[in-house]
Amino acid sequence: MAAGCVFHRTLVRSQSRPEPGPNQAPAVCREQLVVVSVDRYTRDQSSTLCFPQSVLHGSDLYDLTLFDGDCLLRVSLDPSLNDLVEKHVLRCGAVIKSATFRTCLALQLPESSAAQDAAHHTDSFSLVSLEVCGLQRAPDPDPWPWFGSAPGYRGDAAVLPLRAKRSVFLSLWNNSDPCGDGWRRNEEEEEEEEEGLVPSVSVEELRRRFHSSVRGGTVQKQLIVRVSLKSSLMFYGRAETNAACPYKAVLEVCDRSGSVTVVLWNSVCLDWYLRLAPGDVISLRRFRVKQLFQSQQQDDIEISVNSRNPAALIRKLPDSCVSPQHLPPQPEFSFCSSAELRHRPHGEECDVIGLVTFSGRSERIRSKDSHGAEQLLEYRWLRLEDGSSDQPITVKLFATSQPEVHRQLLPMSVIVCTRLKLIRTLDQAQVYLTNTSHTQVYCTGLGHHSRMAYRRLSSVKLFLRWLRSQDDGQVLRRALIGGFFVFPPPPVTMETFMKSRRVAPSVLQGPELQRELDRLRYRERRSFCFQATVSAVTHCQQGQEEQRLSCSLLPLSPTGLTPLTSSSLHASSSPRSLRSPSSSSSSPASQHRPRPLDHTPSRSVKRKLFSPQSPNKRAPLACLRPEPSPNSVMLFEASLEFLQDSDPDEDSASCSDITAPPPLPRPSPPSPLRLFLCTLTPPSGRSRPLP
Repeated sequence: MAAGCVFHRTLVRSQSRPEPGPNQAPAVCREQLVVVSVDRYTRDQSSTLCFPQSVLHGSDLYDLTLFDGDCLLRVSLDPSLNDLVEKHVLRCGAVIKSATFRTCLALQLPESSAAQDAAHHTDSFSLVSLEVCGLQRAPDPDPWPWFGSAPGYRGDAAVLPLRAKRSVFLSLWNNSDPCGDGWRRNEEEEEEEEEGLVPSVSVEELRRRFHSSVRGGTVQKQLIVRVSLKSSLMFYGRAETNAACPYKAVLEVCDRSGSVTVVLWNSVCLDWYLRLAPGDVISLRRFRVKQLFQSQQQDDIEISVNSRNPAALIRKLPDSCVSPQHLPPQPEFSFCSSAELRHRPHGEECDVIGLVTFSGRSERIRSKDSHGAEQLLEYRWLRLEDGSSDQPITVKLFATSQPEVHRQLLPMSVIVCTRLKLIRTLDQAQVYLTNTSHTQVYCTGLGHHSRMAYRRLSSVKLFLRWLRSQDDGQVLRRALIGGFFVFPPPPVTMETFMKSRRVAPSVLQGPELQRELDRLRYRERRSFCFQATVSAVTHCQQGQEEQRLSCSLLPLSPTGLTPLTSSSLHASSSPRSLRSPSSSSSSPASQHRPRPLDHTPSRSVKRKLFSPQSPNKRAPLACLRPEPSPNSVMLFEASLEFLQDSDPDEDSASCSDITAPPPLPRPSPPSPLRLFLCTLTPPSGRSRPLP
């Protein structure tokens, strides 16, 4: 331990005190500390022993890793400070000072610790107050030692939550994405490949035996099926439950006799969720057959796969290992083009393929699950083009438990989204697509397209033919990232707005609006309707309009239903997120089209602010525009990913359709992406009253 260690000077006396409790004097660290990591998890029944008042601050708990320049310290955050994390103030890289610590009971014990050392590991520290004073790059924790013991460690590998008996952490911004090192990736098992494998039981036999004999029991026979659908992860952890790994995932599998639902429970999700994908052939043994949950039909069954009682046996098989007579069929796809979407009914499911030209920022909305617990759902807007019509495909894409894929959803990417649901607006004029429980996303650059069976479909080949005819520079010029985007466009009258929400007119007053704004969390977006009177108008110099937050106040008549120009204020707590009014009088094609920044205004400030056409000229205030590269062949290379790692005999027809572009000189390195960001600042000039 370094002699100058801040933790040693500050906490060694507190750690040696025999009886920690609420009356114990806290230890205050006056020096600066750096936050290396922030980890989230949910409370369980034992968490109230550590934080009796945690129920007042939601179901989430946070552990922090702090660095003092010499060693690391893992502490828990007092629930009263959760707002600092949820509003993205206390985050990785934050510099804190005046940190106040208390010793607290640690519920996780290292498995390798001896019995005589158990008492030494049951105490750790909680952070009860702090002051955030800056931000810097967080150091790499690997080369640094830990202060004293490191509660939450099992051996020398996994880090566990300190104040709950959970085995995994949650993603900071949603409950769907896998987070941490506990999730096993695509690890190849070193086993001798067998040939001509034959299943000893089929889906049809399982269904028949379940209804004709005594239900229950363990099926020891081998079932060979192919995964056709895969759901996102479902987290069912509650404060009143003590499940260590409260996850489940649903697979739809099939063989030649039929299809059935397979449910992966608890730690089986850790071992197999990321290793399985639609199209994989798997072998199942030692599973249970049950009645399908909440099914109206008596003959519906599901296969329950758990890590105990019994411990299921799962194997991932190459197609060549299975006997051709028993090889399960490939998954089916139902691709729909942008031209066909306009004629499809509301609620129909379909698959789409397209070129990304707009990728919105991540936002979150509040929702309640089936148990009434409130959670924040993360989503982003995408705009895809497929060449079949002038109308782009608009997708409201929620998290699909594929965080590495969602990070690659950038312009110039070719993506395939499966099992999307079509949504029509109340006036039937606008349509967009959104998730179902089995939505999956496949993106170029990750090797997805060459492995999937959809690459042989005629609709995909037709899209690739259009893709190879596009010019990279033209696509880059209309590509956008980030900025404010709302779809469908908000209504232009108060009456239409209230009808769309199907609620009685409800208008917030000033204090109520401020209270609602204070409740916003990081990346959260909500719409408010409030009544106000314009009392002052600020002014700024020409060319600085985009640095101010622009919003429309809504004065209402006593009836509350007077048609006006704007009916809601769209607010978000994301840092550096600026907004502009949405177009309400343009054509349908331009109503939802993000526009580039205009840094050379030709009108005066007054004309630009008060002209009735100004909403159509306003643009996303924070957007990323790639510069075009005339010598690039990115789109052609993207189309080649559909042919890589494929069977030559199988795709000979597809290869004959692809003609390489004329030889070009070696392209120079692409120009760096230009990022335009505007920061919200209070008005610097004095307000001027209205004349």
